[in-house]
Amino acid sequence: MSFDEDSRSRLIGLADGDARRLLNLLEQTRTAAATAGLSRIDAAFIDNTLAQNLRRFDKGGEAFYDQISALHKAVRGSNPDAALYWFCRMLDGGADPRYLARRIVRMAWEDIGLADPRAAQIAGEAAQTYERLGSPEGELALAEAVLYLAMAAKSNAAYVAYNAARGFIAKDGSRPVPLHLRNAPTRLMKELDYGKDYRYAHDESEGYAAGENYFPEGMLALEWYRPVERGLEIKIGEKLAHLRKLDRDALKFSRKSKDPED
Repeated sequence: MSFDEDSRSRLIGLADGDARRLLNLLEQTRTAAATAGLSRIDAAFIDNTLAQNLRRFDKGGEAFYDQISALHKAVRGSNPDAALYWFCRMLDGGADPRYLARRIVRMAWEDIGLADPRAAQIAGEAAQTYERLGSPEGELALAEAVLYLAMAAKSNAAYVAYNAARGFIAKDGSRPVPLHLRNAPTRLMKELDYGKDYRYAHDESEGYAAGENYFPEGMLALEWYRPVERGLEIKIGEKLAHLRKLDRDALKFSRKSKDPED
């Protein structure tokens, strides 16, 4: 049994650089050719008889995770064509579109975040569209979500803040809730000063209780969330900076009130 040059190229491409897979492909090709009574293999035989099955990769294997990694990095790197290439490559290789849908939703929250909240909405709706239409029609919705995510403004600020907060909580002790932040549904709780001196933000200037503390007593006010200067987070960052200035001004005023001689 012999192989022409084009059929060799087809098999090498199907193996995706995996020598073990290439050996398996050769064995499957020989079996199929013997069944068909052929002694010489050409590219047409590979394409027409084997390609649809041979391109299926092991969904738990290294190639699978390498390709999903490439897709994620192409989206994060704002390259829509490369993202679309890896997306279609995985579909062609037999990846479950539902798995891809879950990863696309994850990309929206992890890498686009609040810079463009529409990304998460579009990713979620694309996943729902696939559930309703199935393959192949629903795959277009996923492809469009991939393209949108690739071109959306990027921010991992919320992702970083969330992980920092979780890491802090895992190491920190269990701090009690300050009395002024506690709920007081009973008379006894009110007598214990639950909720006393709580400032209702809606009744304050700009709807913000400047200088109020929402952390446990004795704990420094931490600033985990740091919006980037991209997309909607530009506006979020501007508002956060303004609110923090109000807090600083309120603190200065409070200190002067306590010590008028300064």
